[in-house]
Amino acid sequence: MVQNFISEKTKIGENVKIWHFSYIGDNVEIGNNVKIGSLAHIDYNVKIGNDTKIEGQTYIPPLTKIGNNSFIGPGCIFTNDPFPMCDKMIGVTIGDNVIIGAGAMLKAGITIKNNSVVGMGSVVTRDVPENVVVMGSPATIRFSREEYDKKQKHWKEN
Repeated sequence: MVQNFISEKTKIGENVKIWHFSYIGDNVEIGNNVKIGSLAHIDYNVKIGNDTKIEGQTYIPPLTKIGNNSFIGPGCIFTNDPFPMCDKMIGVTIGDNVIIGAGAMLKAGITIKNNSVVGMGSVVTRDVPENVVVMGSPATIRFSREEYDKKQKHWKEN
């Protein structure tokens, strides 16, 4: 028997797939065609856009907003408390068409703008502009999204 917890206060769109042992908290809004991997923890007051994929073992804290057509790799950790332990929290904002690689960590309050990529294992401590690729700890801009897409296309063709 598969054990998921999905709050009765959650709004789930059409064609959503939630894999094993996931937690979905109160007042979460999930768009259409979303996939959520095993052992994901999506806390309360989170909004997830359409056509987004969240891999397993990812933590999405309260107040986070994720846009459309984004990909969150396995084991990512988003935060919402810039000065632990504090009662005042702020979420992370992810734009549309964003890719976040496995194991990335995102500081509370940052925004990753549309069409950007966060490399695996990166620690993102400040906002990421549109159409760039950031990597490292702390994450810094390494190249453009256009260059990333070319590298990906080359990889697929060879």
